[in-house]
Order: sequence, then structure tokens, then C-alpha cells
Amino acid sequence: MNAPHPAHFESSTSPFPMNRWWIAGFSWELKDKPVARKILGRSLVLFRTPDGQVSALEDRCCHKELPLSLGSIEETGLRCGYHGLLFSHAGACIEIPGQEIIPSKACVRRFPLMERDQVLWVWIGRTASDLPNDEPPHYSFHNDPDFEFGGDCYHYDAPYQLIHDNLMDLSHLGYVHTKTIGGNPKVHMNAKLSVTQEGDQVNVIRLMPGSVPPPTYTAAWPFKGLVDRWQEVEFHVSHVLVWSGAMDQGSGSFDDPHRVGFHMRGFHGVTPETEHSTHYFWTIANNPQPGRDNVTQLVVDQTAATFLEDKHIIEAQWKNQCQFEERSTLSIHVDGGPNRARRVIERLCQEQVTT
Repeated sequence: MNAPHPAHFESSTSPFPMNRWWIAGFSWELKDKPVARKILGRSLVLFRTPDGQVSALEDRCCHKELPLSLGSIEETGLRCGYHGLLFSHAGACIEIPGQEIIPSKACVRRFPLMERDQVLWVWIGRTASDLPNDEPPHYSFHNDPDFEFGGDCYHYDAPYQLIHDNLMDLSHLGYVHTKTIGGNPKVHMNAKLSVTQEGDQVNVIRLMPGSVPPPTYTAAWPFKGLVDRWQEVEFHVSHVLVWSGAMDQGSGSFDDPHRVGFHMRGFHGVTPETEHSTHYFWTIANNPQPGRDNVTQLVVDQTAATFLEDKHIIEAQWKNQCQFEERSTLSIHVDGGPNRARRVIERLCQEQVTT
């Protein structure tokens, strides 16, 4: 598929910010078989050894270049499925069947991989010598005893910044997600909106006091009537955090970080596969209501349904953009957050080609 004519805020230098941690998947994906995954254009193989070490290697045997993801996991590493070369979690070849001497160049590139709070973070450097000098962030809600969570990973045939746009502007809920987390479209479009920025982090707060709770909310929480509803979005280059929820009207303050009511904590790992395709790793955590069975599963299922609706919209949007090489777009009042996020990516991509 041909790329569309560059739109406002799209980078004209490099498509991805490098030298940082990106989400590569979730802990539960690494079982008894290697996982092939392309991250920022790099073909990787992810695996866990029986002793618990996680690894990300270039998905290419240094002998005849078969993808190592077609191999098998053994006690000490990953064995190529063509001629049996065995690679350690660090990428060094430690066995060549039928040959005692192992050449020094018998190795594959290793990408730093860290497992934290059930999230797999991979470091993508501009070169093999660009290694991390920090660690990926924690995400406490995967371990918080007051929350339960579930999640999944989706593949999008669309650029990653279109997903950023979708997450940074939740006014679309009233039109796209009418059966789950939507609500009155007019209320969404007229929500009190605040957009701020701290360095590379962009924050969007949307408040909807005195609104009707949407179907997912009423199924999960015993609201008495109208609710005071909030959506707080936190953009980071590699991921987006969304705190949404509602409380009975007048029962608490939006300024209270420990406010009462129904809470949903969304983790959204938006990782480019290529310039025109994306991995979307998501989880949703909620505070289950005592006495209501299977609430978390209901929230996860309905969240999955909403994200599939988003996927349909975003892929259709991208396909349509590719039909119009000469085009112009406009910004409206809900685009403050998405536009700022795009400016962050634009600046980072420009900076890395001048250093």
C-alpha cells in the first residue's frame, strides 16, 4: 500500500523515536514456543528459557538465515530449526552440532528485554551500541490488590500515530462505542477539556458531570442515577495511560485522586511494526464491585469490543487516506491532545538525525 501524502505534523525525517524502551508484548505470551514480532521495522524473536530468563534476539540465524522463531526452546537457549545451532539468551552460539569449534562471529544481535509488571519492554537503539541507561517504567495496576485486569494484543494495518489520535481524543466514544462505553454524543463533544504538557508527556482531562452512565458502567457498578464522569489521558511516546470512570453525581470531587466510584485503568502499548502497521498491546484494570460476579470479565470483554470498533475505524481511515494523495485536513476543538502528541513525535524524530 502506498503511503498517503504527508499530513500536518507527520515527520519528514525518521518515522520512529529510537533509543528508548518500547512494549514488545506481555509476560503470558512467552510459553514453550518462541514468538516472532517485528518492532520498529526490526524482526525479533522473543522467548523465555526454562529457568525464567527472557530474551529478544534478531530473528535470523547467522548460518543460513532461517528465522529463529521457527526453532525450539531448550534448557540453555533457542535452537535453530534448520541445522541445530543453539543460541543462548544473550545471542551467542553455544553449540554447533557435529563441530567442536564455534567461530567468534557465530552470534546474533541481542536487544535488551525487561519484564516488568507482566509487560515486556524492549530497547530499540539506533545502532547496536546504543544501549539503555535507564529502566522501563513500572505499571502498578497490574499488581494492585484493589484492581483486577485482563488484556490482549491486536495488529493494526495502520500507522501508530492514528492510534495515538484515537486515544488522545475520546470525544469519539459517543459515536463509535454506543453499546459499551459511549454515552450521549453531545455530552462528549461538549465535555470540559484541559490539555497540558510536561516535557514529552501530554495530559488530557475530560470531565462530564451530571451525565447518563453508559452500558458498560451500569453493568459493572450500582449507580443510583446520573454520574460525574471523568477521562484522564496520559501520553508517553511508547504508551498511553487512560484513567476513566464515574461516581454518583455529587458524591465526590474530581480533584480527589482517591475519589469513589467505578474506576477503569487502561494501559495502551502502541508499538510501530512498520511505518504502516502497528502492534497494540492493551490491558484494562477495574475495581470490582463486591457482590457482582464476573465484573472484571465483563469489563474486559466489552473493552475488547470497543477496541475492535476502534480498529475498524482506524484501518478504514488509513485506507481512505491512501486514496487521496493531495488532501488537506482541519483541526477542531477536540484535537488539542492529538496535535501535541504528534508534535512530540515530530520533534524527537528530527532531533535524532541531528545528533
